[in-house]
Amino acid sequence: MDKNKIYSLLGLCTKAGKLKSGEFAVEQAIKSGQARLVIVSKDASDNTKKKFHDKCDFYKVQMFSFGDKDSLGHAVGKDVRTSLAITDDGFAKTLAKDLLSEEQYGGNVNGKN
Repeated sequence: MDKNKIYSLLGLCTKAGKLKSGEFAVEQAIKSGQARLVIVSKDASDNTKKKFHDKCDFYKVQMFSFGDKDSLGHAVGKDVRTSLAITDDGFAKTLAKDLLSEEQYGGNVNGKN
């Protein structure tokens, strides 16, 4: 799996208005039920990873650890981003499939939906 494909999809999500980025916006998307999939950068702090893992677990949102802050930010046309929420089912399904094949160890932090 090509990481560039995932970054391109994240860019498409942004252009389509189906992506929330930044800690506060992602948290709101999870709580409001808008988030279909959450991505947290691999270089996020342990505290941030735990916070989103717990939130995603509680609200039954699929979560992946992928990329780094700079690359995720660049992909969505922003500065560094540690967390992204996809709010569209189609994009979420495609990204989940690609992220699962990207990660050697299954990639899914909090289990299947």
